[in-house]
Amino acid sequence: MLMPASSEFVKLCRSQVAIAVSLGAKFSAVYLTQELVEGSEAKLVQIAVYPETSAESEENQGLRLQSSESSTVKPVPRLLAPPLVAEESTVEAIAPERLPGEERSSHQCQGPENVWQQRRQIVTPLIHEGAVMGLLVSGRQDRPWNEREEAQIQQIARTLALACILDQRSQWMQQELGTSRQIQAQVYDTMHNLLHQFKSPLTALRTFGKLLTRRLVPEDKNRNVAFSIVRESDRLQELLGQFDRTVDTGEAHLKLRSGTSEKAISNVESIRHSPLSLSPAANLQESCFVAEVLKPLLISAEAMASERNLKLVADIPADLPPVWANDRALREVLSNLIDNALKYTPAGRQIYIKVRYKAAEGDRAGYSQLPAIAVAVSDTGSGIPPQDLEHLFERHYRGEKAQTEIPGTGLGLAIARDLVRQMQGEIEVFSPVNPEWLPSAETNLLYPTERGTTFVVWLPVNK
Repeated sequence: MLMPASSEFVKLCRSQVAIAVSLGAKFSAVYLTQELVEGSEAKLVQIAVYPETSAESEENQGLRLQSSESSTVKPVPRLLAPPLVAEESTVEAIAPERLPGEERSSHQCQGPENVWQQRRQIVTPLIHEGAVMGLLVSGRQDRPWNEREEAQIQQIARTLALACILDQRSQWMQQELGTSRQIQAQVYDTMHNLLHQFKSPLTALRTFGKLLTRRLVPEDKNRNVAFSIVRESDRLQELLGQFDRTVDTGEAHLKLRSGTSEKAISNVESIRHSPLSLSPAANLQESCFVAEVLKPLLISAEAMASERNLKLVADIPADLPPVWANDRALREVLSNLIDNALKYTPAGRQIYIKVRYKAAEGDRAGYSQLPAIAVAVSDTGSGIPPQDLEHLFERHYRGEKAQTEIPGTGLGLAIARDLVRQMQGEIEVFSPVNPEWLPSAETNLLYPTERGTTFVVWLPVNK
């Protein structure tokens, strides 16, 4: 069953009927199939007709087309029966689609009341890729149609068939778009509900962390853990705010019918300048110290390493110059790398963090003209297979790790690379581990049977 014709398609049908009239037709009409039932007559819907008062006279034209909204055609029920695939012999019996100059076969001159012998009425099915969608009926009483006129009528039918397909597809896409919008609206409602429910336990968690920091004496080693709870709660709060703005922006765009609202533009700008999406201008205006960014991360990492029976070794020189970077974005990058090292290092092994200053005369092509600071994070896990290295920074790609029980989404490294690039930096990966980035006093602790992995983040120095 075809969808109702759009107003644009109806206008096109009227214009094509007008062309048929200009060729000498005294009446012309376009019908589309409405309902198809196996073994029954095909129900047709009149889309356009000329003249508008000619519907009553069409019964005398040999095909008996009705002008009512559920018109039926007795001579063509098999032609329009499902699955709408036109057999060549059936189509020819009604209205052959021939190219100019082709011979007219003898059986085409058969039909009720010798219509085809008189060649004064042409009934052409609208066919596209074997599917019959309707009929184009044109006729006159004063003279038969010649070959050129028939060819033009058939061209009109082909145009209408193609337009009908495009119209149906357009309406189907509009329906799908409407359904998609409804689903997206439901998703956004669910996200808002979850975000609202997430805020209460997060606030409670932060409050508990603050209470612990007040009750624990400075000498208690658990006091750093309490501070970490507060700090990570603040970080979650920032990410939650970013999540909330992103949902609001998506919802605003979903509701836009035309143009762009100021609120949507404002939300997009807030996302662009968030810790997860930095503008190039921000990179030239902000600077931070790598050691200050690493300090709270190492406190949390040491607590988690102790819990998992891991040893964390850090080598961070004093008096390092600042780098051009956003501190929140850099914290996100280094946090992802340290979390990965903790996740993929077996119990009883080591994790190394090394920071080094490289002068402008370094041999790295990317920073041969500029001084830079490198932050390396190395683990002593099983390493990364060579086939996975080239896809490592692709979103949702986990490679061989996806076959393990270690949880992950494949997003951490992709986010880290994007942020580093926005800060005009670079990120490298080595597997097996690169000994250059191991603290010299700890290299003998590496297990020779393990490959390990080293990630190095390069950031331009602010001088």
